[in-house]
Amino acid sequence: MAAVITEDNVYCEAEVNGAPPADEQDQVQLPAPEGNIQGQVEEFLGPHPDYDEEEEERKYYRRKRLGVVKNVVGASCGGMIIYSVYMGLLQMQLILHYDETYREVKYGTLGLEDIDNKMLMGINVTPIVGLLYTPVLIRFLGTKWMMFLASGIYALFVSTNYWERYYTLVPSAVAIGIVIVPLWASLGNYITRMAQQYYEYVNYKDEHIQEQKKPPKGAFHSYIIIFQSVFYIVFHSCTMHSFLWSHLIFSLSGASGKGVIENLNKTVLLSLPRSLLLIEVESVLMGAAFLAMLIFLVLCGAAYRPTEEIDLRSIGWGNIFQLPFKHLRDYRLRLLCPFFIYSGFEVLFAVQGIILSYGVCAVGMEKLWLLVMVYGLSSSICSGLSLMLLRLPRPIILLVGAFMHFVLIIALMCWSPQPREPSYLPYLLVLIALWGLGTALNKTGLSTLLGMLYEDKERLDFVYTIYHWWQAIAIFIVYLWSALPMRAKLGLLLLALIVASFCYVQMERRLAKKIPFRLPRIPRPRHKVKGYRYLEEENSDESDTDLSDADADADGKDEDERRFVEEDRNTDNDSQGSPGLERGGVRDRRKKHDNAAYEQAGEREDYVQHTRD
Repeated sequence: MAAVITEDNVYCEAEVNGAPPADEQDQVQLPAPEGNIQGQVEEFLGPHPDYDEEEEERKYYRRKRLGVVKNVVGASCGGMIIYSVYMGLLQMQLILHYDETYREVKYGTLGLEDIDNKMLMGINVTPIVGLLYTPVLIRFLGTKWMMFLASGIYALFVSTNYWERYYTLVPSAVAIGIVIVPLWASLGNYITRMAQQYYEYVNYKDEHIQEQKKPPKGAFHSYIIIFQSVFYIVFHSCTMHSFLWSHLIFSLSGASGKGVIENLNKTVLLSLPRSLLLIEVESVLMGAAFLAMLIFLVLCGAAYRPTEEIDLRSIGWGNIFQLPFKHLRDYRLRLLCPFFIYSGFEVLFAVQGIILSYGVCAVGMEKLWLLVMVYGLSSSICSGLSLMLLRLPRPIILLVGAFMHFVLIIALMCWSPQPREPSYLPYLLVLIALWGLGTALNKTGLSTLLGMLYEDKERLDFVYTIYHWWQAIAIFIVYLWSALPMRAKLGLLLLALIVASFCYVQMERRLAKKIPFRLPRIPRPRHKVKGYRYLEEENSDESDTDLSDADADADGKDEDERRFVEEDRNTDNDSQGSPGLERGGVRDRRKKHDNAAYEQAGEREDYVQHTRD
């Protein structure tokens, strides 16, 4: 009995002191081993004591930057290889087909000269409709896969030379004409996009990068200048490589060219190449074309995330088709169009006019390789001069290149070289080197300028599509004027250069005066929810505060979207018309009348229900 009283006193004292009795304390201490196991698990799964988060983050973004550099070098090398193979094979093909003896011995009455004319027509004429389908192709395939597909078309053209017939060469030439504008639009957009990504990976600690806000104006300029310069330094060397390919072909095949042989009509080769050796050389070219395809496929990463590509495809075919035309409403692009046209004029005139007409006429076909090598080397090296934009004003590059070409055109109009005069060779080399300098400044300056003007746009596919479409128009015009006298060609070239320079100066003056321009925006994506692609997972651990914050964010996004739609509607009012004050007032009164009728109907129904009750 005393023991029971003592035990009750123990329990009472434990309850008064707020602690469990002795036997329950033992029971509370029993889960201690489980707590130790939980701590060991957390220690095992937790971060390593030597883990440095900042150091790992720095290594991660360094790998990202190296990946961007790899993408730029891969795109540059891929474009250079594919154009070296294409231009070298086309040059070899035209020389062989021009030789009358080669045609008679190898093909008889096949009509290779007519096939060449049709092939050149397909390459030059087809791109003039590129503005209609280029945005659709890029929308469907994406930037990287468009470059890969275009390189595959060029490889197809190389493969058709195994069997030179009308039904092989002409369709492949038409296919090349179709992909010229999409390929160059994708390359220009790809290089600019890599510059934007590199800036984000360098400044990943900045607040506007972490919060995915707009960067400050001019933030991408230095990287755009550097990457475009690297691309054109590598790409412009394709002129040298193309002639090396053709020289390799003739040296391996045993053919030797000595110009037009006297007393033999349209014969340029002293010895004809053997068919087996031609097949072997074409196989080497085919391997190089496949290498370019692999470079685009393996070394070049995606320009956009998969969700961004899906967003582009979800805005509708009609909007994609209209966007290039809407971009032309921007006065900056309209005033740059003459420069786009001149850019197409001058690069073809360098090959057809200076190198072939002036150069071959003055020093003979024996020195053709030297003229082509000097032009390619000058264009490649001088492309690096665009790096001066890092320190000099923006108009310097384009205007210096235009002035250089202006002086050279005037000099060519005043000079008529005598045929077969080897003493003209030094003057021709200087002339071609200076023209290559102007070409490098023109090409690199235009691509860099577009990237700088439209740095805040999400996608530049449409801007570069307009640029290279006007170049295709210029190439078509050059194809049409091939029969004109040289003085007439120089006059048209000079006129195009003066108009282009004047329009560009006007554009810079308007920008200096801060005259507003119309910048069409890409419409917001309208996703169709299929399956679980756009469904968010439910978070059962989410608190009420998180839910309220999410609702507030959703309301903010809806408000931003409404504001975006309103801004986009305001930008298109000039072309599509606005409702006007009177019509808007009528619409508002109609809405008020409908709301009042709805409220009266609701009050009437409540009154009837109340009387029934």
